[in-house]
Amino acid sequence: MKELVILSGKGGTGKTTITAAFASLAESMVFCDADVDAADLHLILKPDFKFSSDFVGGNEAVINPDKCTGCGRCVEVCRFDAVRFDDVRDTFEVDPIECEGCGVCFDLCPEQAIDFPEVVCGQWYISDTRLGPMVHARLGIAQENSGKLVALVRQEARKIAKDKNLDLILTDGPPGIGCPVIASIGQATAILIIAEPTVSGIHDMERVGQLSKHFNIPAMVCINKYDLNPDQTKKIEELAKESNIAIVGKISFDQTFTESMIQAKTIFEYNEDSQASSEVRQVWDNILSVPEFKNPVTNNIMQHL
Repeated sequence: MKELVILSGKGGTGKTTITAAFASLAESMVFCDADVDAADLHLILKPDFKFSSDFVGGNEAVINPDKCTGCGRCVEVCRFDAVRFDDVRDTFEVDPIECEGCGVCFDLCPEQAIDFPEVVCGQWYISDTRLGPMVHARLGIAQENSGKLVALVRQEARKIAKDKNLDLILTDGPPGIGCPVIASIGQATAILIIAEPTVSGIHDMERVGQLSKHFNIPAMVCINKYDLNPDQTKKIEELAKESNIAIVGKISFDQTFTESMIQAKTIFEYNEDSQASSEVRQVWDNILSVPEFKNPVTNNIMQHL
């Protein structure tokens, strides 16, 4: 099977909207929403939830007041200032927001008065959509380990593709270049970078391009809303050429995208005869014809870590 991961380097470039548009064109595929911090692909695909499970992403220290003698050792060893004395309850308590779950206080408490239970950080789902099966997740507010959750949803998407003999995993990746993004590209066939013609858009496209090169994963670029700033579009084209990254197409600014999102539809479901629909279709055809995507070489990100 092949996996196309769609990235942007920053939010707001149209990554999810274009991913949903590809959903109307691709065949024999499973969707994976790897943007677990701010998942929104479900808003367009309207999934029918078939399975859900809690995501356990770490541990959290909890002081047992019945065992605590008030020695203050936990305060001394906590490097995150998460342990504080509660004057009202006359005992030490752990602030769950400040606690990083490192476990030092748990290990060093002389009275073994600190528990270290696992924490449910979010939920992940397997759903059916009108365009195919989908794996997605939702990370809890202020929760961490998003990279671990991204790896989990991608693993489940791969299982579905294997069990149903599907040819493609279409992954809506997270923005940026941090841990969630790295977790979203391991063993991917190729990366599609959605770039916008702005100064920040060029900078972020360059960062994602460097990331793909570091992990030896083929990258392509699609310029969204290219006609809003022709000068910056030209700079993107020049940068892509210098970086040996294929440009698979340009999409003009089209109000049809906004109108289709309001109706919770892909752009092809809303108006397949629009200019943007024609341009997206051409981008998709170009992606399928890129040699690195047609005849992929297996990439294993773990060899770089």
